[in-house]
Amino acid sequence: MQELQQTIDMILDYIRGIWLKKRYVMLCSWLICPIGFGYVAMMPDVYKSEAVVFVDTRSMLQPLLSGLAIQTNPQQEIAMMAQTLLSRSNIEIIARESDLDITVNTADGYTNLINALSNNIRLNRTGRNNIYNISYSNRNPELAKRVVQETLDLFVEGSLGNNRRDTDTASRFLDEQISEYETRLIEAEQRLADFQRRYNDILPVSGSFYSTLQGATGNLENTQLQIRELQQQVTSLKSQMSSGRATDGFDVRQGDNTPIITTRYDNRIKSLEEKIDQLKLRFTDQHPDVIEAKNLLASLEESRQEEIKAYFSATGDEGNDANLSPLATELKLEISRLEGQIASLRVRESDFEAKIQELRNKIDLVPQIEAEATALNRDYGITKQKYEELLRRKEAAELSRRADVSSEELQFRIIEPPLVPSKPTGPKRLMFYTGVLVLGFGVGIALAFALSQLRPVLVRGRQLTALTSFPVLGAVTHLNLKQIQRRNRIRVFVFILSSGAIVSMYAILLAAELANVNLVERFL
Repeated sequence: MQELQQTIDMILDYIRGIWLKKRYVMLCSWLICPIGFGYVAMMPDVYKSEAVVFVDTRSMLQPLLSGLAIQTNPQQEIAMMAQTLLSRSNIEIIARESDLDITVNTADGYTNLINALSNNIRLNRTGRNNIYNISYSNRNPELAKRVVQETLDLFVEGSLGNNRRDTDTASRFLDEQISEYETRLIEAEQRLADFQRRYNDILPVSGSFYSTLQGATGNLENTQLQIRELQQQVTSLKSQMSSGRATDGFDVRQGDNTPIITTRYDNRIKSLEEKIDQLKLRFTDQHPDVIEAKNLLASLEESRQEEIKAYFSATGDEGNDANLSPLATELKLEISRLEGQIASLRVRESDFEAKIQELRNKIDLVPQIEAEATALNRDYGITKQKYEELLRRKEAAELSRRADVSSEELQFRIIEPPLVPSKPTGPKRLMFYTGVLVLGFGVGIALAFALSQLRPVLVRGRQLTALTSFPVLGAVTHLNLKQIQRRNRIRVFVFILSSGAIVSMYAILLAAELANVNLVERFL
């Protein structure tokens, strides 16, 4: 409670300080208010002309063409027209049609005229759908009406041809883009084809390099497995045939445990094959040692076959199958067939080995080639997608163009045409008069408060106690108290008279404004 009382006392002290400096309030009010009132009163009248237009976006073809043609959003079209209506080119048309351009003679004056029109012409959308308000304010009411009329005509007539122009422009643009992307697509296809031909062995269409290498290795292993299986079958059949010959009286040499035809080259061939297997673990098929060993092996096998032929000739079996038993004949034919398959598989094995070696020689190029292939495929895919999309849009645009020929999506209905205003709509003198009055007294009060704080006047004992921390023991009355009171009453009267004059001036101006009386035109 004590703090509240202290706050109230402090506020009252501030008010007493301002009241003691009230002459500054009078001074500021008489310096600001008459000048401000006169300036506001001399401001020229401004007349505002308006027009209201309704844009009908209903169309019978719109639901029929849904999903077939490119359908623009009427609301977006209207918003775009509203935004572009006040572009510089359109403002110049309005100035030219309303004869405002003949009122200026210099380039700077023309620029200022265009800027003023752009700032003063208003196109606003009302609360209801597709209802627009066009307004313009000017000192000349006839000119205000003419500018609004030209703006309305430009808004209505200009928008009717926008769709046709937009469609033609879009069609030309699509044709240019289709031609460009067609050329780019052909170039991308050619680059991809050249790349595939150049690296077909590394990056076939079916897979990557590593899958190709893995597939070739797998084929080689399968071929080698087939060869071993067929060799085992031949060995088994020869064993059966050798046993049959021994039974039939043929002289067939046998090995340690397996009844096969043996020659003096068998051991050398076996050891040479083992040597070749060891060399392949260290070197490729193109190594000189491997090639020399293979050539020697081929020579030994040829010598072995000649010895076998000589053996069969000596025994009378060569070319004389009639002497053989049916079983031996059948075995011999099967052996011949299997050896033919083995020879064919040997050729295939050699091809796979060469292919694998070639791929391994190119393995360092794989990352770079795969990256290039990925980039080429990506560029080709994007270009093809864009090209096909442009073709679809071209067809839709053509259908939309044919549909626009037979219908008009937007229809304009003038609700309120522009008229010549009979009463001014500005400036807002009531607001300006009030602002000048508040400003005059506010500045005076602020100045009085500041001076009361800079040069304070003590009116109570508690103020002195607060400043000096000394108690006030008593107060002495002024000797000329009546004279001081009389002087204070005069000051109060002068302040009230001064403030009343300012307020009366304000009231007269307000009454004249409400009565639509121009005091400047009447008394000057």
